[in-house]
Amino acid sequence: MFNKDRWKEILEVLTSNWFRTLLTAFGVFWGIFILIVLLAAGKGLENGIKQDFGDIATNTMFMWTRRTTKPFEGLPKDRRFNFKIGDVTAIKDNVSHLRFVSPRNQLGGFGGNNNVVRGLNTGAYNVYGDYPEIINQDPMTVTSGRFINHNDIREKRKVAVIGLGVKNELYAKGEKVLGTYIKIQGVNFLVIGTYKKNSSNGNEEGQKEIFVPFTAFSQAFNMGETVGWMAITAQDGHSISVLKNQIIDLMKANHKVHPEDSRAVGHFDLYEQYRRVESLFSGIRWIAIIVGTFVLLSGIIGVSNIMLIVVKERTKEIGIRRALGESPWSIKKQILMESIFLTLISGMTGIIFGALTIYGINALLDSVGPVDMFMNPSVSVNVVVGALSVLMFAGLLAGFLPANSAIKVRPIEALRTE
Repeated sequence: MFNKDRWKEILEVLTSNWFRTLLTAFGVFWGIFILIVLLAAGKGLENGIKQDFGDIATNTMFMWTRRTTKPFEGLPKDRRFNFKIGDVTAIKDNVSHLRFVSPRNQLGGFGGNNNVVRGLNTGAYNVYGDYPEIINQDPMTVTSGRFINHNDIREKRKVAVIGLGVKNELYAKGEKVLGTYIKIQGVNFLVIGTYKKNSSNGNEEGQKEIFVPFTAFSQAFNMGETVGWMAITAQDGHSISVLKNQIIDLMKANHKVHPEDSRAVGHFDLYEQYRRVESLFSGIRWIAIIVGTFVLLSGIIGVSNIMLIVVKERTKEIGIRRALGESPWSIKKQILMESIFLTLISGMTGIIFGALTIYGINALLDSVGPVDMFMNPSVSVNVVVGALSVLMFAGLLAGFLPANSAIKVRPIEALRTE
């Protein structure tokens, strides 16, 4: 391995016909380059899609009520019903492995229809009646003041936490926000904090929401014990997709809904959607690996073919070396080292160019700003180490047949070759 004469001979063999060596190396270079770029592009697409989830707790389901579609226990179909605050307690008491069960009420609907007034300024925003746990399910950064707490819940305090979008529209630049009042549908709420959603896509609508204590919301807007919908998060290591049927069945029993009525309790399983995205990009990674591997394999076959030609050209030389007493293993080792060296050099060049390409793409993305559905393409160090290991193995395979061919030639026959 550290024989100077052996390495000198390897360099002489590979540079004796440099154009042929360059074309052979290009096959391996291109294969590893394509593999690196495809994996990075897949990762960039994955990051872009996942940014829509932001930091939201993905092991979460949302549940609400709809009209019944089947009569049950003397009650007619097409009946409306509502969740009650007691349903939250029932879920916590009867369904294990749940981390958060958050009842929620909402004014404004998607897009916001409620009227919020502050001085002479007005705006339409989504207003949520929530428990403090919601900040763990829909993470946000409190930029000033504080978020709602359980004392606010117990004392039914009319306090509010507003998004930066609300602040920018209702308040002048530099104007004091904390300790001021906003009027939500005619009811005054004290502003105790401001927040910014942690979503990486910087969704502007996500910053135009207002959070108030659930109990104060219910009292101010005559909701009584009604719960509009729930956000339910399972503990780590337990899938909400597995627990959701138990939760839904419990709600059907509590509200005398037919067990086979599949529409009465609406739900959205965020974890299931997230898992589909994970499966999609797992498939994309495997496609990139398979395509890159086949391209790389074609380059390895090229190296093997060229090494066979090199062995054929050096038949007489090999015969002389055998006649002078060089062992078959020494000759075989020489051919294998030439093959591994050529494969590794061309492969490492492909990795370097792939890394530079990824760096250039990231620099371009940084300069033009966020791009929808594509961000931060990258390849892990484990992939690079794995690629180098594959190259080592491929170099051995590429040199194995030529090396065996070289030692099978009898010295006397090799010396007759012209």
